[in-house]
Amino acid sequence: MTGSPPELPIVVLDALMPTAQRLVINRRGSTVWEVESHRGRHAVKLGYPIEATADWPAQPWTALAPAREGAVLQRLGLEEIAYGEWQAGTWNIQPWHEGPDLYRLWEPCRSKGSSIAPQTSVVLGCVEALAELHLKGWAHGDVQPAHFIIGPERTQLIDLALARGGHVPDEYDFPFRGCLVHYEAPEISRSVLATGEAEPTQEADVYALGASLLISATGWRAVEYPDDAPRPVQREAVANGKRRDVKAPGELGELIEAMLSHAPEDRPTIYEVRKALSQS
Repeated sequence: MTGSPPELPIVVLDALMPTAQRLVINRRGSTVWEVESHRGRHAVKLGYPIEATADWPAQPWTALAPAREGAVLQRLGLEEIAYGEWQAGTWNIQPWHEGPDLYRLWEPCRSKGSSIAPQTSVVLGCVEALAELHLKGWAHGDVQPAHFIIGPERTQLIDLALARGGHVPDEYDFPFRGCLVHYEAPEISRSVLATGEAEPTQEADVYALGASLLISATGWRAVEYPDDAPRPVQREAVANGKRRDVKAPGELGELIEAMLSHAPEDRPTIYEVRKALSQS
């Protein structure tokens, strides 16, 4: 699908009866809308296949991602979740979460010459959100700064389309083929390079959270590779543990270093991270 973003399907309009709607994200394979109605504010996601180009292969899984996420959210017991199919793929409806994401919130920390340190309370909020998911037996699979929404009362962990930990309807399921490589754990990169697929784990989530905290606090990726490197080259660097010599300030830097350990068994669990933060 090319050109202007798709309109909200009739089935979604009928379900919400919007009084206002705003396009939030329009990217290859998906769009996200903020929708207001008498039922409150909701996020609506539409998915459709990504067509092949000279630089990228076709990716049909993006059409299934909204329905898969909807199924995951329902399995997690969240309310006000709906999902289904439209002419080009699938959709879901979920509550809207207000607030900046982690990377945007910590922009002042990354300013040149800034003495502003990352807030431990914000880190703890992100850790709590991930710990809640892990406690239910799930791995997120796509932890990154944009997926932590720092709300006025609590931090929300969003975008669970790639999560693993419970049953998902077969018609909406698809293999996990890695995520944004900046936050991919070495064992995930190795598996994707070797087989084209991998299995999300809680240990890999911890690595991804460490990488998310590092880049949000410092502006630097955890692993060094050229900005324009193809994904296989990026994954080779991650798999080989080609770490940058960059640390976040203070005790947080030491904790992130542990989270970014090359071997999964050397990383703290999310509960150990939470304990360390609570004691600091």
